[in-house]
Amino acid sequence: MSQIQTLSLLAGLWLGYFLIHSLLASLPVKYWVARRFPAFIPWYRLIFNSLALLLLLPPLAYMWMLRGEPLWQWQGAAAWIANGLALLALAGFVWSLKVYDSGEFLGLRQLRLQITEVHDQERFHISHLHRFVRHPWYSLGLVLVWTQEMDPARLVSALAISLYILLGSMLEERKLLVYHVEVYRRYQQRVPGLIPRPWRYLNRSQAQRLQAGQEVG
Repeated sequence: MSQIQTLSLLAGLWLGYFLIHSLLASLPVKYWVARRFPAFIPWYRLIFNSLALLLLLPPLAYMWMLRGEPLWQWQGAAAWIANGLALLALAGFVWSLKVYDSGEFLGLRQLRLQITEVHDQERFHISHLHRFVRHPWYSLGLVLVWTQEMDPARLVSALAISLYILLGSMLEERKLLVYHVEVYRRYQQRVPGLIPRPWRYLNRSQAQRLQAGQEVG
């Protein structure tokens, strides 16, 4: 196959992964499963996460098979900056884990307690990073993606992942509005989605008031 064909196939693998991931994460699909197979719901999150990891292997493996000459490489001071940002993003991921309910995120809590509720049970919480962006993991993911050296396959993958992060964050917003309604709407008005902006953030006291459902001045 030509390079255009192989890169198109890679883009198709990413597209297929993102479509399946978004479909299984959507509330309509969860509601349908809850109506048809209510006993399956406690297992849903755990199986969803397992499939998300398993189905990620084909596009990643194909990207690795297509590795070639770099389109650009970070050198000198730029390499130090890129590597430093990547390390900070990784540290941000690890540090932010403590603010999430790992049992609920993985699906173990739902299985242990046999929870049949479709909606997530974790309460609305504004962590330190959530005071600056609404989707810090997506933001950190973008940093990790774009601080790497790029060959054609990595560039196609980076563009596909970035597009999905943008669209995925919009779909996630819809669910969060269903879960948290007005308090999340006020949060949207005060904090940007993916890219931090110095003039749009919540200080600690504002975040605490918003979590409590109070007005934020």
